[in-house]
Amino acid sequence: MSPAPEDATPERLRTVPSRLLAGAAAAADRLVGERLAAEGARKWHFAVLVALDETGPASQAELSRRTGVYRSDMVAVLNELADAGFLVRDPDPVDRRRNVITLTPAGRARLHRLDALVSAAQQDLLAPLTPAQQGELVRLLALLNARHRPAHGGEPA
Repeated sequence: MSPAPEDATPERLRTVPSRLLAGAAAAADRLVGERLAAEGARKWHFAVLVALDETGPASQAELSRRTGVYRSDMVAVLNELADAGFLVRDPDPVDRRRNVITLTPAGRARLHRLDALVSAAQQDLLAPLTPAQQGELVRLLALLNARHRPAHGGEPA
């Protein structure tokens, strides 16, 4: 019996774009997830901190729209981040039935650390590509995502 080739995947399957994207997405998710988990974080923590940093305080519903985190999951994410002191919830002065979520200085510091981890994971993921190829890949993926974005506008972290 001869040893199995390094890639026993049939040739036709190795050239199906959706299959290639799924494989790359799985690798990206694993790399980012492992880096964040080493710091006791998850990708949704990163997404919420980024959204608050870039666009300022927001309601829970608005954060869900900005990040793609389901509303039902957002409560747990916000609880974890609030318990760690990375964000605060204050009653909305306009509508006291909802809260406004705000990033704290500790949250900004946490985001800075998570940014470094996510950047390192991206470097590992894209290491086989030249800088020009990396830029082109990002451009092409952005085009695909813009064309096929779900109606709710959610994006993965």
